[in-house]
Amino acid sequence: MKIFEEIESEVQSYARSFPRIFNKAQGEFLYDEEGNQYLDFLAGAGTLNYGHNNPIFKEKMLDYIQRDGITHGLDLHTQAKGEFLETFNEKILKPRGLNYVVQFTGPTGTNAVEAALKLARNVTGRENIIAFTNGFHGVSLGALAATGNSHHRGASGVSLNGVSRMPYDGYLGEGIDTTAFLDKVLCDSSSGIDKPAAVIVETVQGEGGINAASFEWLVNLQEVCKKHDVLLIVDDIQAGCGRTGTYFSFEDAGIYPDMVTVSKSLSGYGLPFAVVLFKPELDQWKPGEHNGTFRGNNLAFVTATAAIDHYWSDDGFTKEIKRKGHYISERLADIVNNFGEGNFTTRGLGMFQGIHCVNGDLAGKITRKAFQQGLIIETSGADDQVIKFFCPLVISDENLKKGIDIVEQAIKEVCAKESSIPEEISYF
Repeated sequence: MKIFEEIESEVQSYARSFPRIFNKAQGEFLYDEEGNQYLDFLAGAGTLNYGHNNPIFKEKMLDYIQRDGITHGLDLHTQAKGEFLETFNEKILKPRGLNYVVQFTGPTGTNAVEAALKLARNVTGRENIIAFTNGFHGVSLGALAATGNSHHRGASGVSLNGVSRMPYDGYLGEGIDTTAFLDKVLCDSSSGIDKPAAVIVETVQGEGGINAASFEWLVNLQEVCKKHDVLLIVDDIQAGCGRTGTYFSFEDAGIYPDMVTVSKSLSGYGLPFAVVLFKPELDQWKPGEHNGTFRGNNLAFVTATAAIDHYWSDDGFTKEIKRKGHYISERLADIVNNFGEGNFTTRGLGMFQGIHCVNGDLAGKITRKAFQQGLIIETSGADDQVIKFFCPLVISDENLKKGIDIVEQAIKEVCAKESSIPEEISYF
């Protein structure tokens, strides 16, 4: 359609990587208007953990629409919201020993981050926020100030203040605990780092290059925050809702953040929905202090409830994610061993993994080659150097294998063409 060229803004990005007109989706597949099928290893950048048009959620939503259920409700009390809160509390929070208040924010992840930062500053009376190298928290101004990527920061047009940057786990090399550095600067009144209201962190940095913090580092970070009376915010927008193997990405680390931001796959169906979770003593908002027209997406409440009921009523889904994650780890390790030669390394956790390439040019050639073979897969990282494996969590074993096979073949062809490896190399 010429209409995209005629009037759509140049700000579009994913459409440039996958220049097709898509008109149907189901499970782990997307289809273009010519009927071509594509395996989806992008999954709405983490919004479609349960696949496209999940039939269980779709049935619940269609039933709700058919009986004229409320679609938009501001922050009114509705039956759909009440059922979501009850289900979320009974099946997600209580079993994990988490006592959180739920704030419904605007429907995007960046709005949840804005609300969390605003609340942290209001509660503590401090302005500064500690964020980390390669972190990504959104592109509205407050969240953007906490984001590291210069490409996004450069588009702001204004100074981005109120945030101090610290090195993420592994940023200074192996064996260096960067939480000790954070502790040092917070202990030193001459460090130049103002005592912060909060520290905001991703347990796995998605857009930053699939950098996974160790559990030990996360525990140490929590201890530093407690020592200095600083709030700990975990941004679980991309890593949460099962992506790393547990509902919240921080569970296996055994930490208890003061605040958690959740969005993306929260609705289960790709519908806009975001919340901030925080400890009850932090609920010091005055009515309407953080407002928004679309805080009451009741269709999202319906599908989110269905997602929790179906997938999170026991530990079966967690076991499946971890099993598939283990398979991904083994396959990517084999690929790197076969093609490594300094060009590739693996990174990530659970079904949130990637292959780090020597540069973004190589990664881009590989993902473009994969797309030619029917696989939608993107890159991440400061220089787009990481091939990001981000398929739906519900993907079949057969299609998971097929997708990784396509990437492996793409790496073989690209590297052979560039004479990085011998073309006759054997596999598996």
